[in-house]
Amino acid sequence: MTSPGRVHIVGGGVAGLAAAVTLIAKTHRVALYESSQHAGGRCRSFLDPELGCLIDNGNHLLLAGNTAALAYIERIGALDTFERPAEAAIPFIDLAGGERWELRPSQGAVPWWLLSAARRVPGTRPSDYLEALRLRHAALDATVAEVLDPRSLLFHRLWQPLAVAALNTSAEQGSARLFWRVLAETLGRGGSACRALVPREGLSESLIDPALALLRRKGADIRFGARLRAINFAEGRATELLFDGDAVALGMSDSVILAVPATTAARLVPALTVPDDHAPIVNAHFRCVAPAEAPLFAGLIGGTAEWVFKKREVISVTVSAADRLVDEPAESLRERLWRDVAAAYRIPPEPVPPGRIVKERRATFRATPGQLERRPATATRWNNLHLAGDYVDSGLPATVEGAIRSGFAAAARIGRNRNPAAVVAPVATRQMETPETAEDRQRALP
Repeated sequence: MTSPGRVHIVGGGVAGLAAAVTLIAKTHRVALYESSQHAGGRCRSFLDPELGCLIDNGNHLLLAGNTAALAYIERIGALDTFERPAEAAIPFIDLAGGERWELRPSQGAVPWWLLSAARRVPGTRPSDYLEALRLRHAALDATVAEVLDPRSLLFHRLWQPLAVAALNTSAEQGSARLFWRVLAETLGRGGSACRALVPREGLSESLIDPALALLRRKGADIRFGARLRAINFAEGRATELLFDGDAVALGMSDSVILAVPATTAARLVPALTVPDDHAPIVNAHFRCVAPAEAPLFAGLIGGTAEWVFKKREVISVTVSAADRLVDEPAESLRERLWRDVAAAYRIPPEPVPPGRIVKERRATFRATPGQLERRPATATRWNNLHLAGDYVDSGLPATVEGAIRSGFAAAARIGRNRNPAAVVAPVATRQMETPETAEDRQRALP
């Protein structure tokens, strides 16, 4: 009987970490390679020297309905690092009119909450929400705005902000089917699936550091500064990983999980089709203590920012599908986005506190119908090579939940004899990674 080989996981973001902690729990030998000097990718926290405090490079809202993320958090023993409100309540603030409300789904899947005006979006009727059922059977090429009425109050105050945040594209471009999946797994399951999980300190402290600590305790080989430049293939399998200054030969029972960004995967794997249209996300972090009565997070209607988050020393805002903002100077963005924060949390607009603008120019692929057709499966044509990452087809958009699910799916393939799509490939094939360009950088600080 052949002994299980080593699993080589390339990429230390949440997809790679999810695969690693799953496999090491099953006693697989795991080697994790990360090209930078830190894990987490686009989901991490760091000490900002200008603000003098810890900030997250992006804002990620997790809900109890994110079952994969919750399983991952429990597996790494980090559940106690999250703030978990007792009740499901999603606050919204209309910055133009000053109106404030909370969307409060009832506990179970039966939507009794729609019968209470206090739980709904102001000005809407219970029957308005039934429109969302059209998304379930929408054509594959249909967009959110083609299925839901963009002139309705509910679209303006709920469907549109949720769609933009989840799909990182406009409702006029975003996939109706994919938006349905998001709604079905959250609002469709009731309040028990809509309770928020907010990191008490930061993303790294809740999602990254506990995973690394677990992997080290279990004996994983973790290598930072290991940039994969090429993969050698022969006879239908990956045979060698070529890093800067190092080559790792793959034994016959070894496997590879490639958990790198889509553009990098496409350079490394021959004939791999991946999403190729990415949208930016802009985040602003202000060194300011929010009022005690301010909500942990809130959706903002009618402003520039879309979501605001209250943290220990910082107030953060997020703008998804931020094409209109990504080239605007940091100073003007800081002033513009602070006006939204001040209105939302009832803080004096002057003076503007110190702030950091973080621009993710290629944050995620745009979840349009056309881009969904380019998402690859976990399995590849190479018998021992599997894909993970938020661009892989998990049935969800490019979110933390989707990335973790892709890592779980890749881990589940380890130990199987063959991928369904595996074929014998030409002998001694190599795909080289071209040098990284400025456009490929995940984070652009002004």
